[in-house]
This record gives sequence, structure tokens and C-alpha cells, in this order.
Amino acid sequence: MPCRQAARALCRIGQKLIMAKLWDKGYTIEKIIEDYTVGNDYLLDQELVDADIASSIAHAQMLAKIGVLKSDELRKLKAALLQIAALDKEGRFIIKPGDEDVHTAVENYLTEKLGELGKKVHTARSRNDQVLTDLRLYTKDKLLAMEDSLLALVEALITFAEKNKEAPIPGRTHTQLAMPSSLGLWAGAFAESLLDDLELLETAYELNDQCPLGSAASYGVSLPIDRKMVADALGFKKVQNNVLYANNSRGKIESMVLAVLSQIMMDLSKMSTDLVMFSMPELGYCELPAEICTGSSIMPNKKNPDVLELVRAKANLVMACYYQTVATIKDLPSGYNRDLQETKGPLMDGLSVTHASINVFAFVVSKLKVNKEKCIVACAPEIFATDKALELVTKGVPFRDAYKAVAMNMSKLAREDPVANIKSKKHLGATGNLGLEKSIEKMTSKKKALNKKKRDFKTVLEKLMR
Repeated sequence: MPCRQAARALCRIGQKLIMAKLWDKGYTIEKIIEDYTVGNDYLLDQELVDADIASSIAHAQMLAKIGVLKSDELRKLKAALLQIAALDKEGRFIIKPGDEDVHTAVENYLTEKLGELGKKVHTARSRNDQVLTDLRLYTKDKLLAMEDSLLALVEALITFAEKNKEAPIPGRTHTQLAMPSSLGLWAGAFAESLLDDLELLETAYELNDQCPLGSAASYGVSLPIDRKMVADALGFKKVQNNVLYANNSRGKIESMVLAVLSQIMMDLSKMSTDLVMFSMPELGYCELPAEICTGSSIMPNKKNPDVLELVRAKANLVMACYYQTVATIKDLPSGYNRDLQETKGPLMDGLSVTHASINVFAFVVSKLKVNKEKCIVACAPEIFATDKALELVTKGVPFRDAYKAVAMNMSKLAREDPVANIKSKKHLGATGNLGLEKSIEKMTSKKKALNKKKRDFKTVLEKLMR
């Protein structure tokens, strides 16, 4: 009888250990505190399962190399980790509030399946460098997909610009009529701007592409770990060298990514405002087809550009994610602080919202209909005033005198052919010489480099996960 009681007691202890938190010291935290400190981290971490599995396999391989794990133990751990990945794909690996995070959920699964062996996987790492590594892998994957989508939007804008390079519209300054422009010039401008954003996105990708695993709780460990081996196995460009900086950089790298996403969203927001105006019935340069517009619950006549208005609003959301992240980290002391947990959500939200906005905008551009006749009619006589002054300059009149002569006789300005006008401006980057080939060349080069990055990253992870 005593033997059976002892066995049951050991079983209960084992069960407690299996479901224990990684920081468990034998006491129970109050539920109100647990709920508050965990927050929605366990929900966010459902997105990080693949990354955590990959980083755990790489870490286990390194532990085997330095003798902490035997080869048979490594084989069993990897098999169990790949089981988790398979369960996650089927929607059957669910992180619960009691788990706190993906790292605990994974280790609890390993301990339940493998017993004592499952408890070895955490050797020489902390949840701090685990979450850093998971987020870096997650962000790499998301940024590569976003670069792809951004290039697709650039291509859609270039196609639109080429097709409508002879569709004149009034250029505006201070929202007032200024000089002749074209829809080609407008679209080409944003194609170039987004290509600049892509340069920033690539820089953010490079800064994110360094492996923090092995930094542990900010101060390294007393085992002869091979950090480069892990970084190489996970496809990182380099090891993040200083173990304290690795933890100090949490939130900083995220804020850099979010700063770039804010730039992209600012461009999408500005384009949205322009297209809302261009599609107003009073202007009517463009028409948004019914299939991308929503309606009014009371006014049967309405076709609303809600998608563009929401892009504008979501730009503010992404900027708020950036500001939240910067504000969270700016006064923290060195080393890990729990405040950093609150930078994960903004990063994920910013990545998700920006990517969705890029994709929807490319779709909108592909569906735009142009009314060239309305574009021509909109070019009122006064928008040719500057061209008239420059015409007088070619006849020897000083520009300031030419300016005054035209300004004093505005009522005598005649309507010109706006198509002929925009085609006549042949200097680099003007309406008659958009230089779209420069954007095409840059876009093509970026696509080639991106495809290589995607192939390399995919190859490394596939090798690790098989």
C-alpha cells in the first residue's frame, strides 16, 4: 500500500512538473496577477510556433555538438518537435493561457512525451533570447512576403502610368490649380516613392537578420555554446554579437521595422486621398468600379470609397504601433524588462495591417477606370499660365516681367491642348519623359535579389525541419 501511495504521489508531482511554468519555483501565482501578466501573449504566440520549433531544433543540434545531448536524444527531441509542427498545421497544438507562451507550451509537450529528456531542451537559453529569435524569424518571413507584395504594387503603378501617360489632369499646389500634370506622372511618382520605401524595408530586413540566440537572459551562459552554428542553421546572416545588446535591441529592431512600415502606409494614405478626390463626381478623372465600393444603408445612389478611407485610417494604426513601441523602450534600463512583452503585439499588428493594405491597394490600382475626356475638360485655361510665361522667356522677356505680364492678363488666357502640353515637356522626369524604364530596371533588379533571399531562407529552414 505505501508503495502505491508513493507511486501516486510521484505521478502527481510529475504531472505538476509537466504543466509547470518555466520559471516555477514551487509556489502558485494569484490568478488576477497571472491573467494580467500573460495578457494576450499566448494568443500572439500561436503565430510563432513554427519559429520556435525551428529555433529549438537548431539549439538542440548545437547542444548535441557540445555534448549536452547524446545523438539519440537529439533524434528523439527533433522528432517530437516536428510532431508539434505537424499538430500546429492541423490546428491541434493550442497554446493555453496557463502555458503563458509558446516556449512553455513546447517544453511542456516535450516533457510530457519524453520525460526527463524534454527538460534538457532549455539548457543554455532563456525565454528572453527564445522570443527574440522567434520574432526575428517571424519578421524575416513576413518582410520577405511584404517585399514581394510591394514590388507587385510598384508594377501595377508602372503599368497604370504607362497606360495613362497621356491622360492630362490639373497639377495642384495648396489644392489649387497649378500646372498641367498627368495620371502617368502621378502613378510614376508613387512607384518611385515605394521603391525608396523598399530600400528602407531591405535595411530593416538586414538589421533584423542577426541571431540573438545564446544571449540568454542578457549575459550569456557558462557553457561552451556555438552561437554561430545556431545562426547558420537558422539562416541568419550573422550572430548578434554582444549578449547585452541582443536583449537591449528588443523593441529597437521592432521599432525600425515599424518606422519603415509607417513610411509605406503614409504613401498608401496619400494615394488614397488622391484617388478619393480623383473619383469625386465633380472631378471624375477616375472611377472606382462598383465591385470595390460599398454602399449606403440609406442612400441608394452611393458608391463609397471605403477601402481607400480605411487604408488612410490604418496608416494611423501602424504609426501608433511605431509610437507605442518607441515609447515602451525609451526609458528602460539595460537588460530584459517585462515591458518588452508589449512590443510584440504592435510589431505583429503593423506587419499584418501593412501587408494587407499593400495587397488591397494593388488590387484597387488594377481595377481603376480612367475617363480621359473628363481629365481633358478639367484642364482649365489658368493652368497654362506658367507655360505662357516661359513661352515669353523664350522670346527674350525676363522671367519676372513675363510673370507679371501673364498675371495681369489672366482673363485673356486661352485653353490649350493639355495632351500636347504634357507631351511637349521632354526633360528627365517630366510628363513627356516619365523615365518609367528607370523604375522598371530597379524593380527588376529588386525582384531578382528578393527571389534569391526567399530561396535561401526557404532552403535553410526546409533542411532544418526535415
